[in-house]
Amino acid sequence: MSTGNLTSTPREEPDPKTSGLKKVVAASMAGTVVEWYEFFLYAAAATLVFGGLFFPGAESELDGILAAFLTYAVGFIARPIGGIVFGHFGDKYGRKHLLQISIIMVGVATFLMGCLPTFNSIGYWAPALLVVLRFVQGFAVGGEWGGAVLLVAEHSPSKSRGFWSSWPQSAVPMGNLLATGVLFVLSATLSDEDFLGWGWRVAFWLSAVIVIIGYYIRTKVQDAPIFLESRKEVKAENKGYGVAEVFRRYPRGVFTAMGLRFEENILYYLVVTFSITYLAVVVGTNTSRILLLLLLAHAIHFCAVPMVGKMSDRFGRRPVYLAGAILGGTWGFFAFPMMDTANDFVILVAITIGLLFHALMYAGQPSIMAEMFPTRMRYSGVSLGYQVTSIVAGSLAPIIATALLDEFGSSTPVALYLMGACIITAIAVLTLKETRGVSLHDIDAADAKGTADLLAAAKK
Repeated sequence: MSTGNLTSTPREEPDPKTSGLKKVVAASMAGTVVEWYEFFLYAAAATLVFGGLFFPGAESELDGILAAFLTYAVGFIARPIGGIVFGHFGDKYGRKHLLQISIIMVGVATFLMGCLPTFNSIGYWAPALLVVLRFVQGFAVGGEWGGAVLLVAEHSPSKSRGFWSSWPQSAVPMGNLLATGVLFVLSATLSDEDFLGWGWRVAFWLSAVIVIIGYYIRTKVQDAPIFLESRKEVKAENKGYGVAEVFRRYPRGVFTAMGLRFEENILYYLVVTFSITYLAVVVGTNTSRILLLLLLAHAIHFCAVPMVGKMSDRFGRRPVYLAGAILGGTWGFFAFPMMDTANDFVILVAITIGLLFHALMYAGQPSIMAEMFPTRMRYSGVSLGYQVTSIVAGSLAPIIATALLDEFGSSTPVALYLMGACIITAIAVLTLKETRGVSLHDIDAADAKGTADLLAAAKK
């Protein structure tokens, strides 16, 4: 059964007070910034630091980076597991409590990464412990996204849900901006020896400060009224929730969400992670210059996401997303040649264009996915559709791209890889029902009617 065919809002919903909604947005963004600061900090460190300190003895520089990216992928493998667990209990107990747990878990894991001895100190225990902490980090981040976006989406009015729920998405480039900024300052002010010796650890230790701030802000908000109503109904009528129920009732929604996510996830990690490798190894750009260019691009991306969210409220979810999917598929063909010029401005333009194409897809995901599932299983549905895809998309994108570059010595196979992902996501968009302006109450009502129909059929 699908709720995606609802395209109008018979129920007129009063807009929440702007101040209250902004408070919810701030609480959602605060934790998301923290968690993605830490997640992307590892992504940058995988290229700049971990390859040499935790995986020495590689035959080439790319081989060492590839080994670091394999541990990087562990976090992505853990994310759907976290999404399933957090989604199940988030649908049962609420979004707020699970978000508080996730921010503590990822904060502790990241702080301990900064304390790890290197391979030269404890041998293979160093990469082994790094993998364990990376798994914990990914598990917590897997539960973060669904709760953060739903906390906002379920508080938002139907007519502007795309705009408001895109703000937690903009927290992702903000987290990346902070991670890149901290690494840039450290790499620019310290010698290479000091940066590799102890400087990189400071960036991981700083996470403790922002975790405390993010946790405190999240204690000041409550779950949305629609969730509280749904939880009462689930208890009173003994309705199902969780992953099994989502697959039983809304399998199409889950697989459509995965298709929507596929190219977006690959594009992002090619732009913000593989580009570091390409610029450092192929173009020969130094670390400080790469980080500065990424810093500027992330700032533009942060501003673009809510603007695109607003576009999805005005023009619809499908056309905006489809534009991003098609344009994103072309990025590799012109971006890598632009990077080959070694001109800072041209490189910045290439990276920024990639992030703008990404924003066309990324900004609308919270509203699109929230509108696919009823409240009683929404956390499980969006987390599953969003996080499972990361295993075959974002986690493998830097690995596949690095391997292709190493094998063929050309960026063209990487561009073709991205184009293939574009085709998959474009098909998913074309099968998507337009849900701009739909009421979440109407989605719940349609779900309740479907449940009643199923029960009636079972009694016959």
